[in-house]
Amino acid sequence: MENLRCQQEVAAAAATAAPLNYGHIPLVELQSKTPVNVNDWTSIEALNNSLENKPVQIRGWLQTIRCKKMRTFLVIRETSFTVQCVVHSQPALEKFAAALSKESIVDVQGDVSIPPSPIKGATQQVEIQVRKLYCVSKAATLPINIEDAARSEFEIEEAIQAGKQLARVKQDTRLNFRVLDLRTPANQAIFRIQSRVGNEFRKFLLDKNFVEIHTPKLIAGSSEGGADVFRLAYHGQPACLAQSPQLHKQMSICAGFERVFEIGPVFRAEKSFTHRHLCEFTGLDVEMAIKMHYFEVMDVVDELFVAIFNSLKTNCKKDLEAVATYKPLKYLQNTLRLTYEEGIQMLKEDGVVEVKPYGDLNTEAEKRLGQLVLEKHDTEFYILHRYPLAVRPFYTMPCNDNPNYSNSFDVFLRGEEIISGSQRIHELKLLEERAQKCGIDITTIATYLDAFRFGAPPHGGFGVGLERVVMLYLGEDNIRKTSLYPRDPHRIVP
Repeated sequence: MENLRCQQEVAAAAATAAPLNYGHIPLVELQSKTPVNVNDWTSIEALNNSLENKPVQIRGWLQTIRCKKMRTFLVIRETSFTVQCVVHSQPALEKFAAALSKESIVDVQGDVSIPPSPIKGATQQVEIQVRKLYCVSKAATLPINIEDAARSEFEIEEAIQAGKQLARVKQDTRLNFRVLDLRTPANQAIFRIQSRVGNEFRKFLLDKNFVEIHTPKLIAGSSEGGADVFRLAYHGQPACLAQSPQLHKQMSICAGFERVFEIGPVFRAEKSFTHRHLCEFTGLDVEMAIKMHYFEVMDVVDELFVAIFNSLKTNCKKDLEAVATYKPLKYLQNTLRLTYEEGIQMLKEDGVVEVKPYGDLNTEAEKRLGQLVLEKHDTEFYILHRYPLAVRPFYTMPCNDNPNYSNSFDVFLRGEEIISGSQRIHELKLLEERAQKCGIDITTIATYLDAFRFGAPPHGGFGVGLERVVMLYLGEDNIRKTSLYPRDPHRIVP
């Protein structure tokens, strides 16, 4: 038995021993077997001329393989950075490299060199002369080619005009294989930009003495009114997924938190399949006590989004360049404000007659008004306020001088709405009347209404859809491109 155990140990050791300079790393070596110094590794982004003739070790995805006489060229990618690696004078290693599948994860050890001419196929303008190459994770045959998915529509159209045919990866195919689609440089950039928007949103509000809160997503009744809610059973009781944190962020104001915000999931049972709606998205929500006027809320919106846009322009230059649809946004440092009636008048003067004074703007009217504002005021970001009360949620405060209008506003970016906000009703009797008038069973929001029985300050707030902001800021044509794993009426996977 002892001899058999020794033979098994020797066989296992032989099986796990990696070749000297190439091969597949056995799984046992990657099961946190031996601690390593991560400083021994170099990120691809950090590869530059200062490392000439120095040994480096990198890990990344094998993006492309090209075999030429006496040489094999590999392009290795880490996030959106790529480097060309060259294998030569090592026949066995070259044969191993040529047999690797695209998108396999590999470790490369070698020396940095500076090529005599610019490298067109990689972001880093240095090469690695490969001494060792190991496969960490071998990729199966790819259902979509990353290089095809990385092409923009502009590149494809230019190729067609030049008489060339390039593969076009369709939207559904991209979403079916979203993990691969997200590896493209443009998508990597989109979600770094999205991260920046969320971080700037949080940073700005924290600096303005807002408190970040986390409200429940399981609630007893509709948070916005209407039928667009996902209903479910909650331990024998009817419940909904929250359409927004609206009720609980108002309750938090009644609880004595003067300024609150939340970044979290929002659920809408949207029936329409449009370019800008999702069934689940990330809400950026704000609520705050005000002294006398809902303009105090608009002031925060103004300053907040100008700060976000300024930050993106300053800190995300490379990422913005990677998104082919992006064109610099035109916006004012003091955001333009128009009343709803002024907007309607601009549309009427332009010949758009299908707008009702107490109705809402449809998508076409919104876009046309955006064009008119851009032509007249040279901005693609503006606030439209004093909306008709009939098209606003039940908790919206009516105007003091005309009950047909409300102390509310929408904010537009490149001709489409990204923010809705208002002064809220803080007087209980009026709040109950408005809820009943909007067809809401007040028993389903009883705990919300109770919050206003014990003193409630005047307050207001707004809600923003993160994915829609990023979509419009970048000039993308579909919100699914700025949602990591989108959920719409036809999609609940991956």
